[in-house]
Amino acid sequence: MRLPEILTPARILVDPDGSRTKDKGAVLDRLAELLATDLHLSVEEIRIPLGEREDLQSTGIGDGVAIPHTALEKAEGQTAALVLCPAGVPFDAIDGAPVRIIFGVVGPKRAASEHLKILAKVSRLLRSPETRRRLLESATGEQAYSLIEEHESSSIST
Repeated sequence: MRLPEILTPARILVDPDGSRTKDKGAVLDRLAELLATDLHLSVEEIRIPLGEREDLQSTGIGDGVAIPHTALEKAEGQTAALVLCPAGVPFDAIDGAPVRIIFGVVGPKRAASEHLKILAKVSRLLRSPETRRRLLESATGEQAYSLIEEHESSSIST
């Protein structure tokens, strides 16, 4: 499964001044809002388990990246949302630095293996400093989505 298959431009929030993503709680709220409609779930049905996962251990993996994720019984398939906040958000990341790229993934509990593969793809995508830089320079969700499509296409051909 390719990342563009589980993400849409409409599920990408670009928040250049940080007005909608002031802290970790606000970021998780925005992710839940972005995911709720396409998952046919309430915002709370997504927000609560995302928060519970963060309470166990931060999904801030370093280099300004966090990958909040959860598996839900009611989820019909893997679904993702992306929040880009160049101003940075405190997130209790492993390196102590603020996060600026938050890639949320929600999948069905019955598809744990597929969920792990998606998380690995997200990690590979965001490993590149150049990709991270270009994502943070995106002015719109459409630009960020195009960059992800481009990255996925080049990954397949190499």
